[in-house]
Amino acid sequence: MQTNFTPEQLADPHVAESEAILRKCVHCGFCTATCPTYVTLGNELDSPRGRIYLIKDMLENGRPADAEVTTHIDRCLSCLACTTTCPSGVDYMHLIDHARVHIENTYKRPLMDRLTRNVLAAVLPYPARFRMALRLAQFGRPFKSLLRRSPALKPFAAMLDLAPRNIPAPSTLASPGHHQPQGEQRGRVAILTGCAQPVLDPAINEATIRLLTRLGVEVVAPEGEVCCGSLVHHMGREEQALAAARANVDVWIREIDAGGLDAIIITASGCGTTIKDYGHMLRLDPTYAEKAARVSAVAKDITEYLAGLDLPTHMPRGTIVAYHSACSMQHGQKITMAPKQLLKAAGFTVRDPAEGHLCCGSAGTYNIMHSDISAELKARKVRNLEATKADIIATGNIGCITQIASGTGIPILHTVELLDWAYGGDMPAKLKGWKPAAA
Repeated sequence: MQTNFTPEQLADPHVAESEAILRKCVHCGFCTATCPTYVTLGNELDSPRGRIYLIKDMLENGRPADAEVTTHIDRCLSCLACTTTCPSGVDYMHLIDHARVHIENTYKRPLMDRLTRNVLAAVLPYPARFRMALRLAQFGRPFKSLLRRSPALKPFAAMLDLAPRNIPAPSTLASPGHHQPQGEQRGRVAILTGCAQPVLDPAINEATIRLLTRLGVEVVAPEGEVCCGSLVHHMGREEQALAAARANVDVWIREIDAGGLDAIIITASGCGTTIKDYGHMLRLDPTYAEKAARVSAVAKDITEYLAGLDLPTHMPRGTIVAYHSACSMQHGQKITMAPKQLLKAAGFTVRDPAEGHLCCGSAGTYNIMHSDISAELKARKVRNLEATKADIIATGNIGCITQIASGTGIPILHTVELLDWAYGGDMPAKLKGWKPAAA
């Protein structure tokens, strides 16, 4: 794509990066076939190629964002299916990130939109606040229908739809501490505790710690860790995101320097995509650039780490698992085979759903801010998963678990919960009283 940025504009390293990304786009349109919003809405401006044109025009002319540009950029799920499809290697992720920051800095959103985003940014990254909000949701449920009638209040209705009626008790394993390995030690890792996940489903990190310590790996839950920053990062609130990144980098560098870490284990793939990008996010910070790169280099999804261990292979157990590959896993981190190979080696029969490249519609806060589009994507995803005739659905992201569980009766668990069960752990609580279809 030809660009016409001035030397003065290109003096800004963020603009220079975006210009280099824009020049790689050759207008081929392959991205439109795999873009969930284009497939759903059929609007060229709701495809990656269409958004690239809007971003180019906005940045090249040095003008503030307007309502139209903001609408189409906001509709992007950041699923990154387009980057997997693109034959030219367009770095759409960093381009859309820059566009969101530009929108945040130059466009004044309508009052209720600002309020909703402020609420999400002030609550979701903080486990104690999030837990309190879920408890208060029971008082708001009677008003869901009323909220749904107003477009400005619809996101609050979506929040109430997603809020679980039963909130798990906090896990003792979520507290900072060291979990010693059983038997001979074969590794030392830190685990990202997370923000929303330990509130919605603490069993995921519990299963991870149990499995790793049984395998001889010391697990450290460091003091001072905060939200990874992805939620505010995707809202364009870059300073908040970078502050979170710096805080976590300090925490993990301290552990790396003190006792060494083989990996920083991440059990939410959405967080993993962001943490693996810390080196890029902080590349212009002379104090943190090198440290952030070190952190990103050792960040690993739990399945990525387990794939490097010599795990025994089990005979098939007759349980059919449909594997839903979260967008942040397959497109963001390019991890496609390891989770399925681990499940197969553990004795599960694994099936791939049709249209596995398409997003389920969760995408951080997308199912709150764009509930109608999200609902269509969820229905499509659930149909494809149920068509596999699986006993269980497995995935690697808490957002996908929450989204898909609200649309199907098939139990959905994190991949590591099934692996913990297969390698000596108790049956996951979600499966108590459950029997496979073949039983």
